[in-house]
Amino acid sequence: MRKNFGAKPYTYPQPVFMIATYDENGTPDVMNAAWGGISEGNELSMCISEGHKTTKNLLARKAFTVSMADAPHMTACDYVGIVSANKVPDKFEKAGFHAVKSEFVDAPLIEELAIAVECRLKSYDAKTCRLVGEIVNVSVDEKVLDENGNYVFDVLVIQVQHLLVLLV
Repeated sequence: MRKNFGAKPYTYPQPVFMIATYDENGTPDVMNAAWGGISEGNELSMCISEGHKTTKNLLARKAFTVSMADAPHMTACDYVGIVSANKVPDKFEKAGFHAVKSEFVDAPLIEELAIAVECRLKSYDAKTCRLVGEIVNVSVDEKVLDENGNYVFDVLVIQVQHLLVLLV
């Protein structure tokens, strides 16, 4: 038996995107976002409002990284979604994250999160809040690769990411 819900944005489970940028002083910032995905082979799109410090940063720097939240870092990922960098400029550090400068874009990689999509800003529409980034590199920590260099995917990660979306 199935139930119809009509036209809804239900594409679950979705990863929780951790969008990282540098501010005008080079301080790393991160926020989480759940409304996004791949929109072209080398393009990532998501909806984030212009009031976020992260949005201001990526518009100024023309770059950002997107890491995937994971179960071991659920508390830190949740924290940066609740606390605004407009009010707590060092929330990246307070969350316990460590920044590593990307080799490809002017944005930080989050050392603790295994997967990062490194993007150049392609466009941002303040009316629709649609952010589009050109993917220039995907960086994966070797700790989540098998002996052949392939990513080892854990279904439990998706379940925890879905739970995190519901909590935020």
